Amino acid sequence: MSIQAASPPTPAFRKLRQLSALVDLRHNAVPAISLAFILLVSLAVVLADVLAPYDPLHQDLPAALSGPSAAHWLGTDTLGRDVLSRLLHGGQPALAGVVLALGVFTACGTALGILAGYLGGWVDRCVGIVVDMFMALPNMVIILAVLAVFSQSQTASMITLGVLASGNLIRIVRSSVLALKEELYVSAAVVSGLTDARIMARHILPGLIGPVLVQLSIFSGVALSVQTGLGFLGVASKPPAPSWGGMVGEAAEVMSAHGFFLLVTGGIITLLTFAFGFLGDGLRDLAAETKKQPAASLFRKPAARGGLSALPPAPVPGARLSVQDYCVGFHSDGGVKETVRNLNWAIQPGEILGLVGESGSGKTVTALSLLGLLPSNGEVTGGRAYLDGKDISGLSETQYEDIRGKEIGLISQEPMVALDPSFTIGDQLTEVLRLHHRENRQALKARALDLLHQVQLPQPEGLLSKYPHELSGGMIQRVVIAIALAGSPKLLIADELTTALDVTVQAEILDLLRDLRDRTGMSIIVVTHDLGVVADLCDRVLIMSQGEIVEQGGTEDIFYSPTRDYTKKLISSTPNLVKAL
Repeated sequence: MSIQAASPPTPAFRKLRQLSALVDLRHNAVPAISLAFILLVSLAVVLADVLAPYDPLHQDLPAALSGPSAAHWLGTDTLGRDVLSRLLHGGQPALAGVVLALGVFTACGTALGILAGYLGGWVDRCVGIVVDMFMALPNMVIILAVLAVFSQSQTASMITLGVLASGNLIRIVRSSVLALKEELYVSAAVVSGLTDARIMARHILPGLIGPVLVQLSIFSGVALSVQTGLGFLGVASKPPAPSWGGMVGEAAEVMSAHGFFLLVTGGIITLLTFAFGFLGDGLRDLAAETKKQPAASLFRKPAARGGLSALPPAPVPGARLSVQDYCVGFHSDGGVKETVRNLNWAIQPGEILGLVGESGSGKTVTALSLLGLLPSNGEVTGGRAYLDGKDISGLSETQYEDIRGKEIGLISQEPMVALDPSFTIGDQLTEVLRLHHRENRQALKARALDLLHQVQLPQPEGLLSKYPHELSGGMIQRVVIAIALAGSPKLLIADELTTALDVTVQAEILDLLRDLRDRTGMSIIVVTHDLGVVADLCDRVLIMSQGEIVEQGGTEDIFYSPTRDYTKKLISSTPNLVKAL
């Protein structure tokens, strides 16, 4: 068996490098210098006990308001205390307040933004109301009120600031999540049966690092200004303990006679605020350069199903899947337009069924509706679908989660973007296995290796640590098939699985599906417009046109003795197939 050489970096690989691009500031001097300055000041503040030449509370009244000297590099204040020592120690409450506000800001903004963007519906509306409240409230007035209630507590004031300021981050995260959930690797995670919570944590959250970092750097400057402003007003800090805001207040009282004192104390706050701003601008520019337009998703959360038959037809006895009087429609302009109408077909255990038709014929919509993956305006409008005699039409989202991956597996038509580029093959495969098999890490790894063996990938042990961009198209397709098999489904839906592959790899994938059917007895639905694939692989064929089945039967009967003109035209439009026949 031949395997393609690794393909060159793809858009997925470029997405994997987005975070490294965000922090790669070597070619942008201003944010690089800003970051270095922030780190230098932070390190000096953290090591204040070591670096400060004097006790920040030590007074030397005869040396009060002296200028820079060998004894006092930045001079002294009104009580003769060393300014450099007080700046180093005074930075600790300032930066601690910034860190606390950042933590609350990040937690509130990211969590609520993800929930609003991913879940939508009433959750989105409720979060929107909360955001409007946050942005309408006068932040400083609320913070001063909190200080009055909590006895000038800096902790309470910074937590309040983080919560009130998170409205802007919530909106930004929400819009980013709306784009990320359109990625096919998120859709593939849904098909695999992963819960919403796991998808948000594993596949949505990592993609938000760039936008969140930008907002954090910008908000840091705001938090520093608020914290030092409160110190200037004499709240949220208790003299004589040093604080940057309090030192600015002291310097302002003697500004006319000793301007250098104000220049030094206010200068560090100003420079650090500007550094945060410049760093945020640099990160935003780099994020814009590396931003990628998300691929259009085939999958959405299902709308509530309605309009199903009052007297449902009976399932076909012994069929793995049977579809009876099946209709699918989409809401538009106040009505429902049916795009799939009155389908009646069945697939038996161990059978490979080809669902064939030109683009727009309704074959993919039919297949996705079986998994509850219609667009938000789509619904099953009539008929029933039965899986081993169980009605799976119009289920709730929770009920569909019990079917996806466990009862019905799906192979995406775009395997290269169906995998998350931020995780290794082993991570993504064991994630799905962990959902279906409650076992320890070693057992899950063994199952992952077994699945990779089943799909005939060479040296699977080495593949577990590789990222999607390091594999060829044919290898990626096999990994996607392995993920689809992780839950041991009884029915496998393969949607245009050979479209992006060359002829040699196509043949290998078709042989693999045939071998899987023979070994496991699973049923396979092949959704395709390629009649060559159908002729090579399928036992029976359904021909669809404009949402209806125009002909169905055994593969040989369809290709050698078609009865409908549409079927004859499809066959005649495939020259290599006509020549073979």
